[in-house]
Amino acid sequence: HASSPSSSPRPLRLARLLLPFGLLLLVSLLVLHGRPPGTRPGQSGTDPAALFLSLSPGANASIAADLLTLTSGPHLAGTPGAAGVAAHVLSRLRAAGLRTLTREYAPLLSYRAHASLALLAADRSLLAHLSTDEPADPGRRVVRPYHAYAPSGAAVAEAVFVNLGREEDLAALDRLGVSLRGRVAVAVRGGGYRGGVVARAAGRGAVAVLIAGRADGGVERGTVLLGGPGDPLTPGWAAADGAERLGFDHEAVRRRFPTIPSMPVSADTASAIVRSLGGPALPAEWRAGLGLEGHAGGVGPGPTLVNFTYQEDRKMATIKDIFAVIKGREEPDRYVILGNHRDAWTYGAVDPNSGTAALLDVARRLGIMLRSGWTPRRTIILCSWDAEEFGMIGSTEWVEENLGDLQSKAVAYLNVDCAVQGMGLFAGSTPQLDKLLIDVTRQVKDPDVEGKTVHDTWSTMNGGINIERLARTDSDFAPFLHHAGIPCVDLYYGKEFPGYHTALDSYIWMEKHGDPLFLRHLAITEIWGLLALRLANDLVLPFDYHTYASQLQEHTNVLADRMNNSQSVSVINGFINDLSSAATEVQKEELKLLDIHDGRGLIRRRLLNDRLLLAERSFLHAEGLQGRTWYKHLMYSPPEDYESELSFFPGIADAISRRGNQSTRQRQAAVRQELWRVAMAIQRAANVLRGEFGAHNKPINFSVSMAP
Repeated sequence: HASSPSSSPRPLRLARLLLPFGLLLLVSLLVLHGRPPGTRPGQSGTDPAALFLSLSPGANASIAADLLTLTSGPHLAGTPGAAGVAAHVLSRLRAAGLRTLTREYAPLLSYRAHASLALLAADRSLLAHLSTDEPADPGRRVVRPYHAYAPSGAAVAEAVFVNLGREEDLAALDRLGVSLRGRVAVAVRGGGYRGGVVARAAGRGAVAVLIAGRADGGVERGTVLLGGPGDPLTPGWAAADGAERLGFDHEAVRRRFPTIPSMPVSADTASAIVRSLGGPALPAEWRAGLGLEGHAGGVGPGPTLVNFTYQEDRKMATIKDIFAVIKGREEPDRYVILGNHRDAWTYGAVDPNSGTAALLDVARRLGIMLRSGWTPRRTIILCSWDAEEFGMIGSTEWVEENLGDLQSKAVAYLNVDCAVQGMGLFAGSTPQLDKLLIDVTRQVKDPDVEGKTVHDTWSTMNGGINIERLARTDSDFAPFLHHAGIPCVDLYYGKEFPGYHTALDSYIWMEKHGDPLFLRHLAITEIWGLLALRLANDLVLPFDYHTYASQLQEHTNVLADRMNNSQSVSVINGFINDLSSAATEVQKEELKLLDIHDGRGLIRRRLLNDRLLLAERSFLHAEGLQGRTWYKHLMYSPPEDYESELSFFPGIADAISRRGNQSTRQRQAAVRQELWRVAMAIQRAANVLRGEFGAHNKPINFSVSMAP
C-alpha cells in the first residue's frame, strides 16, 4: 500500500526534498577543501572547465526548484508580478556570493485596456458575440491576449481570410480578385513576424488584423512594433529618467507603430468568422491551419461583417535589469557577457525562465569556484534583462547607454532565451565562434542518449552540424550584434515550442513534456558556462576568422547566383581572400605567443587579442543601413523585408527588394553602393586583424547586373 503524499511521514518527505541539495553541498565542500595545499584552481594546474563540470551532480534538481519558483505566477514586464521574479533572481545571485548591480529604465510599454469582437449579418444584426479570451486560460490568470503596441481602433467591416498573411498568400488573393481594402484580415499564425503580417495587410488597405491561435487552445501574445528593438521613444539612446523622448508625431516614432489595430484570437474564434464567409472558394491547402478540412466556404469578403474594437493602454513603466559581476584578475577591462531575459507573457517556463534557471546555476557554480580560489582572467558579467517581450527593451537600453564601453571592451555576448523547448541542440553564432562552440559540445554529456556527447547527437541530428547566423531580431543578442558589433552566440534545446507566448507555457508542461529530468537544462548550463570560461580564460581569444571568411564566401556565392555572377560579387571575393590570409597570419602569430610569458609577450598577446576583439566591429557602418540607421552591422542585421530570401548582407538585400518607383538604373546604383559598403567592411576587418593600415591600390570595378 502506497501512502498518499499528505500521509507520508514528515522526515521522509524532507529527506526526499533535501537530498538533491545535500548532494550539491557535498560537492561544494569537496571542491572547496579537496584540493592540494597552495593550489589555486584555474591559475596553477586546475582546469576551470573540469571544476565547472564537477559541480553538475544534483544541479538539475536545483534548476528545477528555481524554475518552479520563477513560474509560480505570471510576470509580464511592468506589472506587479514582475517584482517577485526580479527579487528571486537578485537573491540567488547574491546567495552565490557574486557582486550585484541593478539598472532601471522607464520605456514606453503597451497593454490591453479593452477589446470586443462580434459577428454580424449583412444588415448589421448580431449573429454572435465572439470571445477574445484564451481557451487555455479559463481562469484568466494571465494577461488576456493582445498585441503590444497595436493602436486603438474600431471597425465594422467584411472579413477576408488571408491564410498565413505572407506576400504569396496576398498574391493568391489578387489572382482570385479579392481585395483587402476596407476589410478585416483574418490570418493563421505562422507567416513570420506578426508585425510583418499586420504591416503587409495594412499596405493592402486592411482596417484591422486578427491572427488565429492553435487548435490546442493557446493564443499567442506578442509585440507588433516595427523597425527594430528598444524603446520607441528613445531610438539610439537609453530610456533613463530625465532622458529626451521623442513625441508620437515624430517620424522616427510614427514608423515604429502599426497603422491599424490587430489582435490574437483563438482558433475557435477565427474559425467561426471564416466559416461564415462566401466569395471565391477556399484553396484546399489553406484549410488545414484552422481545421477547415471539408469546409466548402470561401475566402470572403462577406456576406457577414466583423465588429472589432480594441483600446490600447500605453504607459511609461519602470523596468529593471539585474547584473552580477566577476572581476577579471589580469584583464578586468575585457568583458565576457552572459544574458537571459526573465519577463514573460505568461508563466514563462520555456520562454524565458528555462534560461533564467540555467543562468542561476551558472552563477551558483561560478560562486563556488570563486570561493575555492579561482578567478577568471577576464571579467564575466551575468545579465538578467527585463521587458524583452516588448522588443528587447531591457538589453537594448543598456547597450545604448554603455555603447562606447562595450564596443571597446566586450569580448562576446552569450545569449540563452528559451533554453529548453524540446529535444535536440540548436545554436546560432557569429562565425568566428563556431569552432569554439563545436569544441565545447564535445565536453558535455548528451541529455537524451546514454554514452554520447552533445556533439555526437548534434552532428547526426540534421545530417551534420548546422549553426545559424543571427540575422533575426527576436532575442537579446540583437543590440549586441546588430548595433554594437559584438560577437554573439544563441543557444536552445528544441526547434520550436507549441505553447509559445500562451498560458500553456507552464512548469507542468516542462515537467511532463519539455524536460522531465531537467537534463537538457543541465546540458545548456554546461555549454553556456564552458563557453564563458574559455572566452574568459584562454590566453589568446578563441576566435577563428578562417571560418568567418569561409562563411562570407558561401554568402557571396549565393548572392552571385541571385545577381547573375556580377563583377561586383567577384570583387568582394578578393577581399574575402584577403580576410582569410589575415586569419592565417593571426594563427601563426598566436602559436608563437602562446609560449612567451615575459612582459613583452603579455603585451603582444594583449595587442593580438585587441585585434581579434575589434575585427567584428569592422563590419559596422557608422551611418547604419539605409532608412534603418539603428542597424549598423553590414553582414548580419535583419533585412527590411520580413520575407527576404537573404539572411545576410542586409543592405544589399534591402536594395534588391526596394522596387517601388525606381528605374533599373536607380536600383543598380543602390545595389552597387551596398556592395561597395560590404566590400569595404570586409577589407577593414582584414586590416584590423593584421593591425596595420590597408594598402590596396588596384582599381576596383563595380558593375552590377541583376536577375530580372
